[in-house]
Amino acid sequence: MLIMFLPVLSVEAQPDPRLIKKHVYYLSSDRMKGRGTGSKESEKTAKYIRKHFKKLKLSPKGTQDYYQEFTAKVRRVTVPDSIRKSKNVIGFLDNGAENTIIIGAHYDHLGMGKQGSSKADSPEGQIHNGADDNASGVAGLLEMARYFAGNEVKEPVNFLFIAFGAEELGLVGSRHFVSSPTIPLETVHFMSNMDMIGRYNSARGVGIGGYGTSDAWPGIFENIPSTVKFFTDRAGSGGSDHASFYARQIPVLFFHTGGHDDYHMPTDDADKVDAVAEAGILTLQIALIERAMKLPKLQFTEVK
Repeated sequence: MLIMFLPVLSVEAQPDPRLIKKHVYYLSSDRMKGRGTGSKESEKTAKYIRKHFKKLKLSPKGTQDYYQEFTAKVRRVTVPDSIRKSKNVIGFLDNGAENTIIIGAHYDHLGMGKQGSSKADSPEGQIHNGADDNASGVAGLLEMARYFAGNEVKEPVNFLFIAFGAEELGLVGSRHFVSSPTIPLETVHFMSNMDMIGRYNSARGVGIGGYGTSDAWPGIFENIPSTVKFFTDRAGSGGSDHASFYARQIPVLFFHTGGHDDYHMPTDDADKVDAVAEAGILTLQIALIERAMKLPKLQFTEVK
């Protein structure tokens, strides 16, 4: 029998649409020039995330402070410097527990259309703001960190919050992390990933992948309260950073509100993100995590 765990939380700790909107508008503004890997704006984004992790008093868990640096090769590149420096930004909420839940989202996008896979007819020179992909996920990551860091009840697990770099170039940041982890991978309870959670469609609902990656997920999902419609998908692999963890036999969840006409287009702008619905998605994710963290470390199941 599942026991509902209801933490004692201040109202301020709940996912806040106003803060989600603030993060999304900042990260996907024209002055951020699409957050292309290796750009000054990508570095500025990493500093923004680090600032918030530090404000929340998360411990640095990179290889250099909060940063874990690596290099990424730009595919389909139209500029000569195809090797770019990037970094993951990693903050740790240490509850002295045996196991750790990883919550992640990628912060890079397609920049000025010179890297990655723009869908525009003439992408070069156009700012690809990436509000849904994936400023929405970064906003979710920061809100999840704020929620758990502000919890007045000490959770029975630790939390590792990771903003991944160079996802658009082939999951490079998450692949680097699982190859050179800053915590032992055998202590990871499961990994929860957010990529494009800003364009909720009430007719479709939010998709949650990874349902088949542990036999425990069906029980955790049973009668879960939610203000947003959702559906599950068994797959643990796929085109986002959770796939790197699934490949290392770690159970995953993947939150995604689906494709749209602005995907990888210069028109993926902040005013199209539904911050209220995103707050509902984060509240659902929190409810699932709070159920799962009361259980022993989830056992991995390969999805056939």
